[in-house]
Amino acid sequence: MRTSIATVSLSGSLTEKLAAASRAGFDGVEIFENDLLASPLTPEEIRGRCSDLGLTVDLYQPMRDIEAVPAEEFARNLRRARHKFEVMRRLGADTVLVCSSVSPFAVDDDDLAAEQLSQLADLAQDFGIRVAYEALAWGRHVSTYDHAWQVVEAAGHPALGTCLDSFHILSRGSDPKGIEDIPGEKIFFLQLADAPLLAMDVLQWSRHYRCFPGQGGFDVAGLVGHVLRAGYTGPLSLEVFNDVFRQAEAGPTAVDAHRSLLVLQEAVGVAELPAPVVPTGIAFAELVTADAEPVSAVLGALGFARAARHRSKPVDLWQQGDARVLVNTGSAARRDGTGLAAIGLESPDPEGAARRAEALLAPVLPRRRAREDTPLEAVAAPDGTELFFCATGRPELSDWRADFEDVQHTPPASDVRRIDHLALTQPWHHFDEAALFHQGVLGLDAQESVDVADPYGLLRSRAVTGGDVRIALSVGAAPADDTVHAQHIALDTLDVVAAARRFRAAGGLLLEMPANYYDDLAARFEFADGELATYKELGILYDRDVYGEFRHCYTRTVGRVFFELVQRDGGYRGYGAANAPVRLAAQHTARRLTGG
Repeated sequence: MRTSIATVSLSGSLTEKLAAASRAGFDGVEIFENDLLASPLTPEEIRGRCSDLGLTVDLYQPMRDIEAVPAEEFARNLRRARHKFEVMRRLGADTVLVCSSVSPFAVDDDDLAAEQLSQLADLAQDFGIRVAYEALAWGRHVSTYDHAWQVVEAAGHPALGTCLDSFHILSRGSDPKGIEDIPGEKIFFLQLADAPLLAMDVLQWSRHYRCFPGQGGFDVAGLVGHVLRAGYTGPLSLEVFNDVFRQAEAGPTAVDAHRSLLVLQEAVGVAELPAPVVPTGIAFAELVTADAEPVSAVLGALGFARAARHRSKPVDLWQQGDARVLVNTGSAARRDGTGLAAIGLESPDPEGAARRAEALLAPVLPRRRAREDTPLEAVAAPDGTELFFCATGRPELSDWRADFEDVQHTPPASDVRRIDHLALTQPWHHFDEAALFHQGVLGLDAQESVDVADPYGLLRSRAVTGGDVRIALSVGAAPADDTVHAQHIALDTLDVVAAARRFRAAGGLLLEMPANYYDDLAARFEFADGELATYKELGILYDRDVYGEFRHCYTRTVGRVFFELVQRDGGYRGYGAANAPVRLAAQHTARRLTGG
C-alpha cells in the first residue's frame, strides 16, 4: 500500500521534513497548515519540491470548527474555506481534513452539522477537493468515529467522506469492528498513531505522547484490518504528535516511521517481507578501547582467559564457558574510555536475518576485512551498536571464530557459563525506535516498559527477548556522559557468591551497597543464618518473582562499561528492576568518591 506521513510528525523546516520523508521511502505527505504558513516557499514551489522528491500531497490539514454553528458564523467559515481551497489547488492537494468542532458556538444538532458539511462539500467540489470529516476524541458534540460517519451519511454528498484516526478511536476505547459497516469509498483517509497506555486527559495524551505503530499499547494492526475489510484503498498515513520526535533529527525519525508502517503492513497481510529470523543466543560482546589494560584486568579477575587473537586486526577474544568478549584496540577505538560497540547474535540463518534487516531499513554496515576473513553480515541498531549475525561452530555458515588464532593459555576455574543479558543505554530520542527495531528487525518480543527511580531523575527501561537473547534497553535523565548510565554485560553463574569471592580475591572491585538496603531485605524476606551477612559483605542484591530467585552483583565501571554477575534460580524471569534504584545510587556514590 502507499504510505504517507504528516509533516507535523517530523522536526525541522517544511523543506527538511519533505526531504526526510522522501529519503525514508514515503510515497506522500500530509501538509500541516502551520508548516505551510511558516515556509518561505509559495504553494506552487512546495508542490514542485514534492514532485521533485517523488511525493504526492495526500492531505491538507486541519480545517477546524466548521459545522453546527449559527448562520453568520458558518458564513465566515465558508469564506475561510474558500481561501484555503484556493491554496490547496495551488498546492496540488485534493483532500482536506475537517475536525469535529470544539467551538463554543457549536450546537448539538446532527442535522445542522450534516447540512453545513454538505454546503462545505459543495464549495470543495468546485475546486476538485474532497472533505474528510474526522471525529476528534475531545470533540464538543461529535467525538466518536461512528457518530462522525452518521453525520457524513446523513449529508449524503459525494465530496464528503470520513477520516479515521487510530488514536482518536482507540484512545476512547471505541470498538473498531463497526468500521467494516462504512463503505470503503466513503473512507477518504486513514491516519495512524500508537500511544502508551496512560491515564490522563485525552487531549494532552494526543498532543504529547503519540508514537509510531508498534511502539505503544494500541492494537493498531487490528484497527487497520477492519479498515481494509471495509474496502479502503487509500494510503496508510502517520499523524504523530510527540515532544521527542519534534526535537529529534528528521531523517532518522522518518526512517523509524516508515519502518513502523512496513512492520504494520506485514502484520495485516498486505506486504511480504523476508521472514523474521529470531536470534538464538549471544555469540559475543565486543568492547572497543584505546587502552586494553583496565578491561583486561577486570576480565581476568572475572575468570576470563585471553584465548585467541584476530589474524589481521588488533582484537583479542576473551572467553569463559560460552561467554565471549572481544577487546578491540583498533584505530576506531573510543577515546572516551571502553565502550560496548558490537554484539554477535547467534542466528539459524545469518543471510536471512540480514535480508530481513535490510528490508526494514536497517543500515547495512560495510566491513573492512582481509580477503581471508570470514564474511559476516552486520547492521547498525538505532543507537549505533553494530549487530553481527553469527553461526558459531557451524563452518558451513562461516564460523566467525575461524578469523582468530588460538593463543596458549591455561583455562581458569570457571564460574561464568554464558552472557545472561546485555543492557544498552539509548540516546534519549531513540528509546521507542530501539524497541520497535529490536522487535521488527530481530523478531524479539518486547516486555512492558518500567520506570526506575534514579537519584537524579527517572530511568526508563524495556527488555526485548527471544531464544536465549535478553537485551535491556534504557534511557535516563542523567547527562549522556554519565558513566552510571553506561552499558553493561551480565554474566550467568551457577553460584554468584563463589563468583564474587573469586573476583574479589583476584583483585577485582565490586560495587558496595548501602547497609540500609540489607536492613530492608531482612524485613521483607527470610534468609538462612549468615546468608544476608554474606550478601552485604560482597554487595550482592536479591530479588524474587513468582518463578524463582535472583542474586546479582556489579563490578566497578571501566570507561563506559561494567559487568554484572547474576544467578537465576527456579526460572526467575526479570532483571532485578526492584534493586535498580539502589544500584544506581551506589554507582553515583562510587563515582563521586573514586571516579568510577
